[in-house]
Amino acid sequence: MIWRGATALAGLALRGGSLLSGPDLRERLALSGPPITPGGIWLHAASVGELNSARVLAKAMAAERPLTITTNSTTGRALAGKLGYPATLAPLDVPQAVARFLARVEPSVLVTVENELWPNRSAMAGELGVAQVVVGARISERSAARWAKVPWLIGPMLKRIDVLSAQDEASEERLLRLGLPSRAVAGRLNLKLLGPAKVTPPEDGPMRARTVLAASTHEGEDEIVLDAYLSARAAIPDLRFILAPRHPERGGAIAAMLAARGLEFGRRSRGDGREAQILLADTLGEMADWYAAAGICITCGSFTDRGGHTPWEPAASRCAILYGPNVSNHAPDYRDLAGAGAAMRCDPGDLALRLSALAQDVPAQRRMGQAARALLLERAGDPSPLISRIRSFARGSLA
Repeated sequence: MIWRGATALAGLALRGGSLLSGPDLRERLALSGPPITPGGIWLHAASVGELNSARVLAKAMAAERPLTITTNSTTGRALAGKLGYPATLAPLDVPQAVARFLARVEPSVLVTVENELWPNRSAMAGELGVAQVVVGARISERSAARWAKVPWLIGPMLKRIDVLSAQDEASEERLLRLGLPSRAVAGRLNLKLLGPAKVTPPEDGPMRARTVLAASTHEGEDEIVLDAYLSARAAIPDLRFILAPRHPERGGAIAAMLAARGLEFGRRSRGDGREAQILLADTLGEMADWYAAAGICITCGSFTDRGGHTPWEPAASRCAILYGPNVSNHAPDYRDLAGAGAAMRCDPGDLALRLSALAQDVPAQRRMGQAARALLLERAGDPSPLISRIRSFARGSLA
């Protein structure tokens, strides 16, 4: 009551100033917005990152029911539109805006990504009988401690949740302590891994075992990985190499470096084919093809101070993974992959030796790739039961 009363006053003030504040505020007050098909599923994701992580779920939900996406940011809204979904800015958590939005959308299910719980949205959706689902939920110990100081606010919101899938065990336990009913707990999912887990891995043919990919190189790394490849090629003359810079605009400088060494190479940006023994993959949108082509992937950004790039995309394609000493951006992931025998840490000085050994040991290479994908599937989780439950809440669902 306190929250609703205070936010109702805020809603009056905001509406009074909305004509002077531009179309985005009017959209957030649910006074305007694009055409929406009512009666389906409402998916809310804060911004681009959250929406990207929920793309697999969005596609599955939209296949059978009308789907409306809301975000807090205009960039998130633009991404939803680009993906082909009706999208609008989410209503501010003032009762007038939430009421207008619910009357317009008439959702049967509200699916919230990660942490976006709002008191008015929760209470007013509950009053209308809208099922409430949270996917990829996460909460830190610090945030849980803050919420514990206002149990009258967090407790009712959690009790209204019909299904919640947490990202990790710790988040699940914290939410249970704050008042989440145990009946609402569903299997854990890592939303960011669902996309890679959906990739169909390539067959492990002989050419793949003889192909090395240096993925997403940064300035200062091209020479390191090239030297390692050339050293390995001395022992394996038919070894192929794909060098894919993180920023394709660096292609000219890398091509000059390759030419200065007297190396023959193809350049993808000029239409050269993939049969080149050394291919400079200086294009956008083809990285999935390079993961599929290579049995060994050197994940870069890890031989400089960039913190490394995700290992899960090469894992999806069953690549054996070699990485440098700087993977601070994904340290737990690399640690777990190394522990599973799926990835191997290399210093610049021993990369050539490790690459050469792995390129010559095809069974070991394939074991690493299989272990990488197995760990990916385990960490991602199976979204099918959750999708079925969401569909079962939707009015008129055949599930």
